[in-house]
Amino acid sequence: MGDSGEGLVDSDARIQERLDELAREKAERHAAAPPPDPATTRERQSLNLARIELRRQLDATTHDRRRAQLTQAVEELDRRLKALE
Repeated sequence: MGDSGEGLVDSDARIQERLDELAREKAERHAAAPPPDPATTRERQSLNLARIELRRQLDATTHDRRRAQLTQAVEELDRRLKALE
């Protein structure tokens, strides 16, 4: 009966070691990555929404000049999004 008790203690010790290891890894991940800037996040979301709307308009329009305007606007949004990265 003594041997089975030792197995439980060893098992508990391994589980606790694994939990400690996971906690350390989690702390390292959070310490390594700075929190995202809320203003940048909002700007990125706004630009993405504007890009989606312009792409929708571009897909629906048939007038060449309007298509050119929308294409330039989408390119500008892409440039701004790339600058945020």
